[in-house]
Amino acid sequence: MSATPRKDLAAMIVPLGRALAAAEVPLLREHGLTMWAYTVLLGLGEQPLRSQAALAEAIGADKTRIIEVLADLDERGLITRTPDPADRRVRLLALTAEGRRVRAAAQAAIQSRENALLARHLPPTLRSPFLEALTTLSTLPLPTLTDPTP
Repeated sequence: MSATPRKDLAAMIVPLGRALAAAEVPLLREHGLTMWAYTVLLGLGEQPLRSQAALAEAIGADKTRIIEVLADLDERGLITRTPDPADRRVRLLALTAEGRRVRAAAQAAIQSRENALLARHLPPTLRSPFLEALTTLSTLPLPTLTDPTP
């Protein structure tokens, strides 16, 4: 007997990702963030990044796309953009304490909603393995995902 065919991974993950991202928008709005602003705050992490180009690469964005987002976050005191002592043309990007607070609050709201969703639709025995599998796949280097060899 043959197994029931399943959808391709992208056919399952992409619509799910879009739906989850859409569900995040009202939560982000409550914290004064757009999706791009939240992505930037997540991308900055705890260590300063050397440049806008490095941040854009880290979050998978075109560097020109995030210029306005960076300016807004800087004006609101959520990030700093300081000249790099090694190259004054480059700006070091870093979260401020307020940026870390806003990021943490938004992330907590999002993850609380995700936990409720998982509790509603997955039995407890599947939740942890599901999150572990997603974590493993999401941290693979891009060449690993695009390499055609098994």
